[in-house]
Amino acid sequence: MRLLLLRHAKSDWSKDADDHDRPLSERGRKAAPEMARYMRSKDYVPETVLCSTARRTQETLEILLAAWRKKPVIRYERGIYLVEWPALLASLKKAPAQDSPLLLVGHNPGIEQLAISLAHQANDPAERARLKRLTQKFPTAALAVLDFEIASWRFLKPGLGTLVDYVRPKDLPGASGGDDA
Repeated sequence: MRLLLLRHAKSDWSKDADDHDRPLSERGRKAAPEMARYMRSKDYVPETVLCSTARRTQETLEILLAAWRKKPVIRYERGIYLVEWPALLASLKKAPAQDSPLLLVGHNPGIEQLAISLAHQANDPAERARLKRLTQKFPTAALAVLDFEIASWRFLKPGLGTLVDYVRPKDLPGASGGDDA
C-alpha cells in the first residue's frame, strides 16, 4: 500500500480572509504545478484523494489534477482541517483497501507529525537521509511517500512505513520553494 502525504502549497496571508478561506499565494501557484509534474513523472498519481476543505488545500489539489492524465476519486473532509496526526491517521484507516496510492492533502503540523510517526527506523543511508530532512522541516507543497506491507488501511499504524521519497519544491528543477506558512 502506498500513502502520499502532501502539505498544501503556500497560502496568501495578505488577503483579509478567515484561515479556512485563505487562497494560495503566487509562489504557491508556481510550486503546485512543479510538484504535480514530479508526481506524474514518478507515477505517484493517486487512486483516491482525501483533501481538507480549506480553500488552499482545494486550490492545491485543483492544480495537481490539471497536470495528471488519470483523475482520482476525491473526498473532501472538514475533519482533516488543521487536526493533529492521530485524527489524520483515524481518517486514513477508514479508506477502502483498494485506495492505493492514497493521497492526503492537508496542513501542518499534523501532516508532518503523521509522516514522522508512520515512518519506521530507516534501514539504508538514503532512507535515513530522507527521514532526517523530513524531521527538520516539512514546508509548503512538500511530499512524503510511504510504502506499507499491509493488506488494508485499517491496519495502518505508527512505525510501519518505509519512506521511499521526500521532496520539497526547492528540490525540483525550476524550484519556487515552499516554507512554513
